[in-house]
Amino acid sequence: MRTHTLLPSLLLLGTLSITTACSAGSSEPASAGPPRAAAESPSPDRSVDPSKIKGLRIVSNSSEQRSCPFATSYPDVPGAKPMTAAMKKDVEQRLATFREAACRNGSVGELNVSHRFLVASGDVLGVRLTTQDGSAAGSGLSTKTYWYDGDAGDYGTALGLIADDSRDAFISALKGELKGREGFDTTTFDGTLSDPASRVTVLDDMAFTTDGGLRVSFDRGEVGAPPAGTYTVALSKKTVTPWLSAFGKRAQRQTMTPSRSLDLGAPHTPGPAVPTHTASGDDDTDCKKVTCIALTFDDGPAVPETATLLDHLARYKARATFFTVGQNVAAHPGLVRAEARAGHEIGNHSWNHPDLTKLTPEQIASQLNRTSAAIKAATGKEPTLFRPPYGAINQTVRSATKLSPVLWDVDTEDWKYRDAAKVAQTVIAKTQRNDVVLMHDIHPTSVAAVPEILRTLTARGYHFVTVSHLRATL
Repeated sequence: MRTHTLLPSLLLLGTLSITTACSAGSSEPASAGPPRAAAESPSPDRSVDPSKIKGLRIVSNSSEQRSCPFATSYPDVPGAKPMTAAMKKDVEQRLATFREAACRNGSVGELNVSHRFLVASGDVLGVRLTTQDGSAAGSGLSTKTYWYDGDAGDYGTALGLIADDSRDAFISALKGELKGREGFDTTTFDGTLSDPASRVTVLDDMAFTTDGGLRVSFDRGEVGAPPAGTYTVALSKKTVTPWLSAFGKRAQRQTMTPSRSLDLGAPHTPGPAVPTHTASGDDDTDCKKVTCIALTFDDGPAVPETATLLDHLARYKARATFFTVGQNVAAHPGLVRAEARAGHEIGNHSWNHPDLTKLTPEQIASQLNRTSAAIKAATGKEPTLFRPPYGAINQTVRSATKLSPVLWDVDTEDWKYRDAAKVAQTVIAKTQRNDVVLMHDIHPTSVAAVPEILRTLTARGYHFVTVSHLRATL
């Protein structure tokens, strides 16, 4: 059944991200016992600007189906192929398990895998993936850090930061820090960490702080009673440095005093192609007199897909609206600037694509505010529109932001059908005057469908405008 949402969606609908709000590494639980002395409290994690990483590509995947909501992302950094392969394997396994449990069996849940760079300096790369799996038992929250040693040309686990002959002492120190915390189970800790293979699995989230300390995080139920939640142990630089491996010491040093660039030994990698199309002026299309539609593209920017899409749109002088994800904007601000320069509209699609209706008002505001700030940093202009992931919106979401939500009339389901011809035919067959069309510029097949859409509908007298222009001229 066709549901025409133009007037409802355009007139009515118009941090702490999951990564930050829920990450075990963000803070210790309230039940973690008395505060540690100031000398033992590490400084915050250092912020990494992903746009400085040459050749970076963010691998994203998502659905817009409320009965099977998922969004995943991980970075692909030139020179770190083994690490990228490890993240890809883990993410794809999680997604396959989720689809089997939540989508095919009809259980309610959402899968979100987001990424954060811990260090990208010299010959050291560190990334944390944070997973929120609504189909899993308990909170469904888990974190894992991935490390790459450019000097050795090898991917390593978090435990690789600690020298082999120092691991017993390191684990003993962790146990000492955890003793006395509510819910901590000594028997579980000893039993789990006595096995070398289990050590790698449990001690899989470690990150250095700006003062050289080490923060070690445990997922819910790994070393204590599940109701106690996650645990974080913070070790000072003085304490942890003697136990570090040679790579661990370099990772510590590059976190404390980053180099100007990342060099993992990859061949010369050019930056992403950024089109230079420039709009000739404001759009004067009168949608009261001509047939208009608004093409919208979610989840980008993506390399190289978004640049190719901009070329297609420029060839037909078509304008579109891009609902961008904040973590991708941070990685590729140049592409967002190119979108704006070419006369397209930039909208907000949250920081890492969670179902906003399942977050607190503070988390919703942070998801949207962080993304708006990234868009403004890239373009000089704050967005006025946002598209809630999965189209999920309620009064809590509306009240948490001044942005105007936008849904859609035609869903191409291009995330499900990776077929350019099918996507093009869906738009051509279903689109009517004043419709808002949903597509995604993270999929090469969706971008490949655009020339046929533009060619056919232009011949039928359609004009392609932004969502705000469509609103203003109706």
